[in-house]
Amino acid sequence: GRSSEETNSLCWPACRVMAASCSDVLNINVGILGHVDSGKTSLSKALCEIESTASMDRHPQSVERGITLDLGFSAFFHDVPPHLEMDDRFSKVQYTLVDCPGHASLIRTIIGGASITDLVVLVVDAQKGFQTQTAEGLVIAEIATKRLVVALNKVDALPPETRDARVRRLRGHVRTLLAKTRFPDAPIVPVSARPGGGTVGPGEEARRPAEGIHALVDAIVRSTDAPQRDEEGPLLFAIDHCFALRGQGTVCTGTVLSGRVAVNDSVEFPALRLTRKVKSMQMFRRPVPHARQGDRVGLCFTQLDASLIERGFLASPGSLPPVTALLVEAHKVRFFKGEVASRTRFHVTVGHTTVMASAVFLSPEAPGAPGADSSSSSSSYSSSSLSVTLSCTASPHSPGTGIGIGIGNEAPTTKQDNTNQAVDEEEDEE
Repeated sequence: GRSSEETNSLCWPACRVMAASCSDVLNINVGILGHVDSGKTSLSKALCEIESTASMDRHPQSVERGITLDLGFSAFFHDVPPHLEMDDRFSKVQYTLVDCPGHASLIRTIIGGASITDLVVLVVDAQKGFQTQTAEGLVIAEIATKRLVVALNKVDALPPETRDARVRRLRGHVRTLLAKTRFPDAPIVPVSARPGGGTVGPGEEARRPAEGIHALVDAIVRSTDAPQRDEEGPLLFAIDHCFALRGQGTVCTGTVLSGRVAVNDSVEFPALRLTRKVKSMQMFRRPVPHARQGDRVGLCFTQLDASLIERGFLASPGSLPPVTALLVEAHKVRFFKGEVASRTRFHVTVGHTTVMASAVFLSPEAPGAPGADSSSSSSSYSSSSLSVTLSCTASPHSPGTGIGIGIGNEAPTTKQDNTNQAVDEEEDEE
């Protein structure tokens, strides 16, 4: 989180950026995924028109190391495209950009960012092509969303005499890779988010402007599906940042996953077993009276200790009881060649929360499952999905949808896991 000194300039709730109403703005969440040092944050900067309190590598360790360690949020606006076919309630679309880290050790942060997205922009370094975390980002995008746009970044770094030919070859390579995914027809757009790497030569007043951004925005808009937003039912809100604001209270920023929330509503923090009333709300520094499913907002509370919260959920009181076991439908990622057997210990990530769990597959083909042949060790299942019971060691406070179930033996995440993980080995690449 940020200190009160860093954020006090926002003047909550009487912010400097005012808007008559946000009720006619449709919010679309766009995840920015890709390999480390592919230019995701530079691309977000080139796209955005307004920044949130959590944007553009503002975490002190991000500034020190020069890499993205946490989720960043910013936004740009666009007229409602005709193909969305929705009623006249909305006059603008707000595209909220979720800038995700690219380092492998921050995979849980990446999963948390992807889990709230409606669409993913996969950033590919035009000089290096598909890399390890590019492929991981593609896998996460397949799980999290139905729409993808590929940005071939840093094309300005290619030699001018061979640039067009190399971009054509890279397009063909990416198209071949996408053919085996749910995104065979995804737009592929060459861009230069930071031409020249941001350096300013002698006699130059400023670095060159970004290239290809208008084409990328057009591709994002064309790829936008009409989202299914439902304001009915209890509130579920995914918290991604929490900080104290001197003289105002504690601010929790995040995304409404279901239901709606309004000023003066009472909400519960299930992990803390606390209920608090919403004092005020902002959407990208604009005061709003309420927010609905899909909206990103900041909620201000009084008498709430910010040090107790970094990520998690808040909900309508009594609507999100803790659980120790879940019955879910599981799909094996086709790129994973190892065995997935019953009684294996998994990381289970739901939103921004990760816990350890052991799985018992109910399919008779699953090794070690009840009723299975004890001599069988095959990890190839006849069906594309399996029923599985997960026995959790801690409550994930699950909203019912989770992604990023991975095999591992590490402990559950703590408040410092997102920023203090070992990333030194790739700092030179950054």
